[in-house]
Amino acid sequence: MKRLIGIVEDEPAIRDNYAAAFTREGYVVRAYGNRAQAMAAFGARLPDLAVIDISLEDEPEGGFELCRQLRALSAELPIIFLTARDSELDAVSGLRLGADDFLTKDLSLAHLIARVNALFRRVDALRKPPSDEGQITRRGPLKLDLERMRVEWDGKVVLLSLTEFWIVHALARHPGHVKNRQQLMDAASVVLDDNTITSHVKRIRRKFQSIEPAFDALQTVYGMGYRWVE
Repeated sequence: MKRLIGIVEDEPAIRDNYAAAFTREGYVVRAYGNRAQAMAAFGARLPDLAVIDISLEDEPEGGFELCRQLRALSAELPIIFLTARDSELDAVSGLRLGADDFLTKDLSLAHLIARVNALFRRVDALRKPPSDEGQITRRGPLKLDLERMRVEWDGKVVLLSLTEFWIVHALARHPGHVKNRQQLMDAASVVLDDNTITSHVKRIRRKFQSIEPAFDALQTVYGMGYRWVE
């Protein structure tokens, strides 16, 4: 069954260009010009991946609100921001809302398609873990279920995005081992700058701290990277 990509972009020419490119790659595409149209459709059926702009018609930050709404519907849906706005504040804001990637419109269509394909590979990897790994990883109060893409802390579900899931998985598999930013990017199959990795880690901590305020299993090793401790 072909995967469905939802594109939310208010510029018709850009929207059509992206839609044509994904269609050529074999994806089914549904495109929308504003947040209201998109949510009306997504409420009936979520896409397999969403590509959204920040500024949508008369809503300068409509894409951010759309990301919030999508995350409320699904913690695992891959979400990519694709925007002309390239400030660090916008990127951090998008990632804090749970987006899996933040790209600017100056990148090539080939690069965009490669990033989308990488996100789908991560979805497949999570659903079909390697045969030499157990499907359940337990580290103290932490439980990672690879098959169900589910994370629990002390029996309570922690809603992580795909990128966040892979970061936690990479660290928790080898407690005490320090992973640098490049190793975490490799584990998540993404290319991000240091600030973006830092934003992901901060967001992961906040999600665990919402369950246990004293959570400190994800530690920063200054100048080196991060580690998970039991």
